[in-house]
Amino acid sequence: MASTSDEIGFLQIRLTTKQEQYAVPDYPLSVKSSTNKEELNILVHGLLKEANAEQNKVKFDFLVASQLLRTSLKEHLNEREISTEEVIEVEYVEKYPPPQPKECIIQDDWISAVAVHGKWILTGSYDNSLHIWTTKGKQLLEISGHTSAVKAVAWVSVIDNNAFFVSASEDQSTMIWSWNITKNSAECVYICEGHERGILTLGLNHSKTQLATGGWDTMLKIWLTSTQNETEDEEPTSKRIKAKRSKTRLPQRTLAGHKGAISGLVWSDKTEVITASWDHTLKIWDSELGGIKHEIPGNNVFFDVDYSPLARAVIAPSTDNQLKLYDPRSSEGAIVKTVFKSHTSWVQCARWSTVNEHLFVSGGHDGFVKLWDTRSPKAPLYDLTGHEDKVLCCDWSESNLIVSGGADNALASWMFKQTEDRKSRDAPSLCNAKTQELA
Repeated sequence: MASTSDEIGFLQIRLTTKQEQYAVPDYPLSVKSSTNKEELNILVHGLLKEANAEQNKVKFDFLVASQLLRTSLKEHLNEREISTEEVIEVEYVEKYPPPQPKECIIQDDWISAVAVHGKWILTGSYDNSLHIWTTKGKQLLEISGHTSAVKAVAWVSVIDNNAFFVSASEDQSTMIWSWNITKNSAECVYICEGHERGILTLGLNHSKTQLATGGWDTMLKIWLTSTQNETEDEEPTSKRIKAKRSKTRLPQRTLAGHKGAISGLVWSDKTEVITASWDHTLKIWDSELGGIKHEIPGNNVFFDVDYSPLARAVIAPSTDNQLKLYDPRSSEGAIVKTVFKSHTSWVQCARWSTVNEHLFVSGGHDGFVKLWDTRSPKAPLYDLTGHEDKVLCCDWSESNLIVSGGADNALASWMFKQTEDRKSRDAPSLCNAKTQELA
């Protein structure tokens, strides 16, 4: 049994770290039960100085029972019903530095889709256009072709001097584009047609050879992105022959099962797609066999979904102002593993870090982009401010760059170093983007 708060005066702790340059003696220490992370920082720095270790202005975070300490030790232990009679292991890690705001780009209409590849940013807008920017804020190309709002974009590949990307729109079409980098001109090479209502989301498999789309017609459709194996299309032969004479591409497979719009999707395996829907469910599909493998029920509309192969977990934002973390392969315990609360309005989008199993970002109708650590569900690490209206999309494809687009026509970006590299960063901001520490 855990001791009550009144019974706790002092605790025995043992400080440990996996970062050897900051290691201190691991003998037990007696500290007040009211000790918080700021006081633990003072303690660690005092021990480092005492041990003649290399001093740094680095700040630390502290893990107790696999959760980041955000209250006093006493409150943290009581909440988790951890006995105070034993020596408490306290692991300290270098605190993530605040993301540094970069250039803010203003477009002519709402930015509803964004994807980053290397030094390029691709955006889709409510004015039906696509734009290619550099990460330094220079516009390279504006592309027309869709006849309604562009709701999703993704980079496919770069081959020699051509970059390929895909866009999906409320005009019911998905377009595969080729961008000649030298000539700086883009053309649509394929139009994927088959949805009966507007498309809201798209996703590429890991090899970038297949594309999945979903939208208002509640159907999940699978397409080929390359010119290979087109005979595998399962549409009637007459339709296929007609399609080959034009740029039109037909779906390989159409999967039915949702009762509401498909608002987000992600490939979680070679043949596995996870979809989020307005019907309050997440569904896991087998793209080859064409069936539903598993369904995760929710209580609200899901706006988006993302999967981390590092964490082997799903994050899904919804209309209850929350994000929920699921283990899609778990058959034990509660379906929802963790709930993240901080947004004050609908949460529109979420993206995992590609290099860190604990980190993800979210964007909400409250105008905030939030940087989260899964070990701190009650408060994000940082609030990334700068948007003046709803955040509609976000991306974290490049490990050192977080980007978001919104209903204020702004494309905001922040540099974030996830390694021990702490080099200074010169990051001018054109739209008052900034970072506020929350945890």
